[in-house]
Amino acid sequence: MSDNGTREFLILRELDEPITYDELDEAATASGETLENLREEGVDISWEESEVLTNDEGSVVGTFCRYRAESEDAVREHAERAGLPATKVTRRGEPLEGE
Repeated sequence: MSDNGTREFLILRELDEPITYDELDEAATASGETLENLREEGVDISWEESEVLTNDEGSVVGTFCRYRAESEDAVREHAERAGLPATKVTRRGEPLEGE
């Protein structure tokens, strides 16, 4: 847990159907607006980064996101309000180093 009481969470967002990068940009905009609204309501949450998951055709099939938040409930509330899937939400442990 950080000094301000937040933890890092990893969110797997699996999509039912592949989407385009334009649709992904629209989802990112909705996500950002929702984050701003939650913070205005006093919820401590921020987006750190996302990895985009694609299929062989290059369509987006999901994302793997890292957020900093006060609780898992805050992460799930964000996903619900932004209309985003939250297939799996877990607290982030210490990363392993690559080669």
